[in-house]
Amino acid sequence: MTNKNSNSNNGRESRKKYRQSLPKPLWRRILKWTFLGVFLILVAGVGLFAFYAKDAPNISRADLESGGSSGLYNTNGKFIMSLGTEKRLYVKDSKDLQLLKDAIVSVEDKRFYRDNLGIDPIRIVGSMLTNAKSKSISAGGSTITQQLVKLTKFSTAASQRTLRRKAQEAWLAMRVQREYSHDEILEFYINKVYMNYGNTGIGTAANFYYGKKIGDLDLAQTAMLAGMPNRPTVYNPYTYPEYAKYRRNIVLKAMLNNKKISQEQYDGARKESIKKGLKPHNQRKQSNLRKINDPYVKEAIAEVRAKGFDPFRDNLKITINMDQKAQKKLYQLANNGQVPFTNDKMQIGASVVDPSNGHVVAILGGRHLPSSVQLGLDRAVQTTRSTGSSIKPVLDYGPAIEYLNWSTAKMLDDSKYVYPGTNVQLYDWDNKYDGMMTMRHALEQSRNVPAVKTLREVGIKRAAKFAGKMDINVPKDSGLSVAIGANASSLQMAGAFSAFAAMGIYHKPQFVSKIETPDGLTRNYDSEGIRVMSKSTAYMITDMLKGVIKRGSGTNAQISGLHHAGKTGSVKYSEQDLARYPAYAATPKDSWFVGYTPSYSIGVWTGYDNLKDGTISGIGQQSAQLFYKNMMTYLMRNKENVDWQKPDSVIRAKIARNSNPPEVSSTGEWQLFVRGHSPIGIVDDSSDYDEDDEKTNTNDSSSTNTQGRYSVQHNQNGSTRQTDKNQRKAKNLKDKNKNNISENNSQNSGQNNDNANNTDSGTSSDHEQRPNKPGGESNNSTNNENNEH
Repeated sequence: MTNKNSNSNNGRESRKKYRQSLPKPLWRRILKWTFLGVFLILVAGVGLFAFYAKDAPNISRADLESGGSSGLYNTNGKFIMSLGTEKRLYVKDSKDLQLLKDAIVSVEDKRFYRDNLGIDPIRIVGSMLTNAKSKSISAGGSTITQQLVKLTKFSTAASQRTLRRKAQEAWLAMRVQREYSHDEILEFYINKVYMNYGNTGIGTAANFYYGKKIGDLDLAQTAMLAGMPNRPTVYNPYTYPEYAKYRRNIVLKAMLNNKKISQEQYDGARKESIKKGLKPHNQRKQSNLRKINDPYVKEAIAEVRAKGFDPFRDNLKITINMDQKAQKKLYQLANNGQVPFTNDKMQIGASVVDPSNGHVVAILGGRHLPSSVQLGLDRAVQTTRSTGSSIKPVLDYGPAIEYLNWSTAKMLDDSKYVYPGTNVQLYDWDNKYDGMMTMRHALEQSRNVPAVKTLREVGIKRAAKFAGKMDINVPKDSGLSVAIGANASSLQMAGAFSAFAAMGIYHKPQFVSKIETPDGLTRNYDSEGIRVMSKSTAYMITDMLKGVIKRGSGTNAQISGLHHAGKTGSVKYSEQDLARYPAYAATPKDSWFVGYTPSYSIGVWTGYDNLKDGTISGIGQQSAQLFYKNMMTYLMRNKENVDWQKPDSVIRAKIARNSNPPEVSSTGEWQLFVRGHSPIGIVDDSSDYDEDDEKTNTNDSSSTNTQGRYSVQHNQNGSTRQTDKNQRKAKNLKDKNKNNISENNSQNSGQNNDNANNTDSGTSSDHEQRPNKPGGESNNSTNNENNEH
């Protein structure tokens, strides 16, 4: 008996061991590892969540009650203005808000009052599935509490939708839900959301759109406002009534489904016109300071948006590069009569840029800006006006020096010229041709034919590439007429000329230098700049543009004693324009001046918005130059007046007038050569370089210009006097140097003649190069539009 029991036990033991030795079913192994994987993921997720959440910013009642709009600050950290309304109508929770609260909860978060966590796992999973199906972020899983936290402490930028940000948002939402009641959270939310036109909070919006308090709105009006925060610009009942109605009806349907309204109420509200009760759309009158700053604020907002932020919803601290005093001065010069204009309808756009960093110091959007318009037309950045001849340094002569190594003594032919492939003749501003001349003279006197021939030599493709580095966009299939007029804004021109001012380093003009988000993240946007041309090109262009002001087309921009350079530009009317307004024939359509010092670059456009408004006549033809003169004088009043120093890559020598090939002469004109590309026998002249040695045609006979550093001071009348910090070299030393040059000339004259084939000599007309598109920019009539006038 005992043996039988023992055998039975042994059998069971054997079978048990056998079963244990058998491999586990596959499904059990999969289930086991799945549970283990999920467990590890949960542990890792909790750990990561805790890691991110520990750095979450603090959030207080004051934060939750704040307006939520972004603030603008200057580079010294001084507050300038808020982008929200000047006065927010904060509404406290009461029975008057019940209908609005029902609407918001129904459309935004129907489980809001049942949620005690602050986040909704069901909504999160649902949104993840929806987004997975659509392969995009088309659905959000945020509760009202999370939205409140986002508006208070985080950016709405798509680039900020990170795991770190989401974890911190969820953690703060749980804290807020724990510390405040549902009704308090809704109150914060109602007063926090952005409602377009600078309005923060639905209480403010109710007054703006309907002139009523929230409790006095009907169902349809309440639903319209409740739906706006989702996309306030798109659901604007003034500009997009169809979209606003569509969103309103979505809110009404959600309220019906959530049993907050009856079918009868729903049907009646749907039939109501979206425009019922809307106030006439007149934007509020701005303060005088806001009117002055409006063009700058508009461009700063656009720049912030381009960087992925919403300045009206993200509660940002935005550091802008505006100099408030300079901004105010621009506005005053355009409006107080100090600078004369043809009439009150004549307009202006101006931009001031710091060449050392690209900071936009100030911009002017126009004259007589209306107080009732915010973020209106900004003429400083419009790109639909031709630059006239102010484009020549950027598109013609700069590339010629950079790519062809031309000297300022390069001889060019100003003679009769017909655009290749057409019968369209090109004229200079005076309808004359002056024959052979140096590149320096051609640029100073703004002769058109030499400029077009220069562009032909360089090639439009290469010239467009050169200009494109400075954000002047010239189509590579443009006609040769673009040499004397391309479409650009005053800001683009000031930016491009700033590269000359900075010896070839270009900083893209920027309005915003720093953005700080409420969660403590800071983004800096200043850059080191990029080299877009050689030092020799920048210096040689600057040296020639000094002559434009001293004795060329820009003498009205002279500022006694100041080291500065610049270029004029005028645009003639087309034949079609003159057919309608023949009296405009002797006047320019657009007038420009772009000038700079090492400290500032200023672009100025003047003209009319509409052809019928008038033409630039009389003193108005000098308005651009006089405006520049006044503004630059103001800006440089406390700045050290520093001249540009010649780089070693440039050779300076006195060259006999119109000698071809260039010949050194003690009585000649100062000319510049790229080192390594000057004719044999021409060496760097280290004698005292006196700009006054050259003939000048000035309006101020007492003007003195010498090398070195000066301090420029101004008396009450705005006149300028200079204190020379450097003693001129002794006259006998100067004479000695000149004699040495003359001896050098004698020794090298034979070599110059023997090596004529190796020089820069010859005219551009000797080498025909057809453009990609024959003739003018778009049609024959435009070829003469951009002639320097």
